[in-house]
Amino acid sequence: MTTHLTSPTAPGWFAGLGVGPGQPGLLPVASLDVLRGADVIYAPRSRVSQASVALAALRDLDFPAGRVQEVEFLMDGDDDRIGGHYAALAEQIAGQQRQGLNVAYLTIGDAMTYSTLGYLVSALRRAAPDLPRRVLPGVTSYAAAAALTGFPLGEGRERVLILPCPDDLAALRADIASHDVVVLMKVGRRLPAVLDLLSDLGLLGRCALAHRLGLDGEVILPSLESLRSETLPGETLPSGPDAARLGYLSVLLIRGERPGRFA
Repeated sequence: MTTHLTSPTAPGWFAGLGVGPGQPGLLPVASLDVLRGADVIYAPRSRVSQASVALAALRDLDFPAGRVQEVEFLMDGDDDRIGGHYAALAEQIAGQQRQGLNVAYLTIGDAMTYSTLGYLVSALRRAAPDLPRRVLPGVTSYAAAAALTGFPLGEGRERVLILPCPDDLAALRADIASHDVVVLMKVGRRLPAVLDLLSDLGLLGRCALAHRLGLDGEVILPSLESLRSETLPGETLPSGPDAARLGYLSVLLIRGERPGRFA
């Protein structure tokens, strides 16, 4: 009698991909190769957005778009809710890997710089430590903004600080005073107050701002000298969008005036 043995299905891989800030073509070649080999592609989408920004960054690229599944990402400040959300998604992805499926997860900018992917990778590590996973880097919004505006992010021994915009502007004032360059992310509704602070410090002409890089409504400002908080929120900037929303999906580059800065 012949016995037929069924070989277990080899597990699929998981890959987290940074797709860049929004301009088409900034996806690394290695990430595009991974994307083309994925059976399932998760594209995170904010609950307040009609479509995934990460998916928009892949427009005009040749990849299996029919394999995309949009998934809501959660960042509401509640650590328990966030943890539970990504734990459930990790279990779903681990189940797909055990079926032999290759899974990719997209995130805008760089994969591990202020990214929701970090929560998912940690959850996968706990839920399925035996399954293969890797993360491929991407272009950050501030690197793209610096290139587009000609803003050096660091020269010589300059001290560069990258941080999400704090609610406490006194803390931001201290950060600017103690660093040569400050990269301010997640500015959002705080932009008018930040502009007031920069105006008080006399730094508007030493700052650059990039909004919705590569997406509809893109604004690139190599200097903020003409952008005063008194224009907010009642007017529309010549560049296009309602100024009251200019802080969203934006990065602000600030060059301070610390004594001894490399010149």
